[in-house]
Amino acid sequence: MKHSPLAKKLPRWAEIDDLLAPPSISMEQCSSEKAALYKKQVISQLFPKGGDKMTDLTGGFGVDFSTLSQLFEHGTYVEQNEDLCRIARHNFPLLGIKSVDVINGVAEEILPTLPPQDLIYLDPARRSDVGRKVLLVEDCTPNAAELMPSLLEKAKHIMIKLSPMLDITRAMQSLGPAAEVHIVAVGGECKELLLLYPCEKDSTKIICHDDRYDFSFDANAESRAAVKYTDEVKTFLYEPGTAVLKAGAFRLMSERFGLEKLHPNSHLYTAEHLVEDFPGRVFRVHTVSGFGKREIRPLLAATKQANLAVRNFPGTVAELRKRFKLRDGGEDYWFATTLYNERHVIIATQKVVDCQ
Repeated sequence: MKHSPLAKKLPRWAEIDDLLAPPSISMEQCSSEKAALYKKQVISQLFPKGGDKMTDLTGGFGVDFSTLSQLFEHGTYVEQNEDLCRIARHNFPLLGIKSVDVINGVAEEILPTLPPQDLIYLDPARRSDVGRKVLLVEDCTPNAAELMPSLLEKAKHIMIKLSPMLDITRAMQSLGPAAEVHIVAVGGECKELLLLYPCEKDSTKIICHDDRYDFSFDANAESRAAVKYTDEVKTFLYEPGTAVLKAGAFRLMSERFGLEKLHPNSHLYTAEHLVEDFPGRVFRVHTVSGFGKREIRPLLAATKQANLAVRNFPGTVAELRKRFKLRDGGEDYWFATTLYNERHVIIATQKVVDCQ
């Protein structure tokens, strides 16, 4: 399987010649190797000396289970699909996973039979009975909201993986306040939303993680943060990473890094100083142009190719490319956006720091 689709998502697994691959739908929902290792890092902080028992109630292809179970003396893999259980029994010894029980059953029935656990992990299936994708906690299988009272009684810690498309506030309305919410991005794309329980504090800690940055804050801090707005684009332009945008840390970007926000809805920031550890991308500004023919003519004459993005702007990338006759790619980055004074502009830049 060294040259299979498995190789990109799970390169270490793909090196094992006799490993069995799952159906495509299970492969689609399973964690990547990077995302699974991040979960292991999070859980290892809860059990620095290792734990006794853990259970994955939604085993699937077993990527998360095989990674997390390494932190515990014994692991239990639960999966309702008999074929996936057969694959797991075959693959776990090849992966060096020992002291494990593989149980073919549904989470709702197996959970009451489990002894007390140090960790219970769930990755509810995000497809309906007719194969349609679903997002809400209540629409997934199993329904983690219904299981939550039993989970809290059975386990010291609970980790639930949800769709990265799900609103964080909506998720906690269904499940209750989480101790931590981890937004996991890989290569600049949000892949997972992880909620840790139980919550024993008054506020939730939000952790934004990408390959190149970690940014964390108290959920209550965003509303209290002081933000400065400007309609003047300065030397550097800052674009937060996708995990930060998902977290909604819009005011905190201004307060934490001493930046000015271009507009309440643009989520672009500017400053004269360079922030090298900014959790996102940083650009050096070359030109700020309005959209009048005379204003924009020098910019179009000088540049025939650029990476174009639209942020809080009444138009699409395709429409602007056609209008400007602009090819995609190259080293120039253009942002069509709206300033604090409601002026529409093109900000022409080149990338300085890329943390996405």
